[in-house]
Amino acid sequence: MKTKPFSPWEQVELAAKLADLKEDHYRTVLTLSAMLELLVDKGLITREELNAKADELDNQLESFISASLHPMP
Repeated sequence: MKTKPFSPWEQVELAAKLADLKEDHYRTVLTLSAMLELLVDKGLITREELNAKADELDNQLESFISASLHPMP
């Protein structure tokens, strides 16, 4: 089945949606970064704890993705 190519106006709309998503992503990351800095500044967590947790979550995600791509029989 062939798909119809996007019209120029649809391409403009898609580009606008992408720009909105980029702005939302930037604001989310900025807010998260500010919150993490405040937690560290207030002594509620250390950078080492933060890095260790990030590594732990990254490893869990990698394991989950790997298991999803290569399920055991």
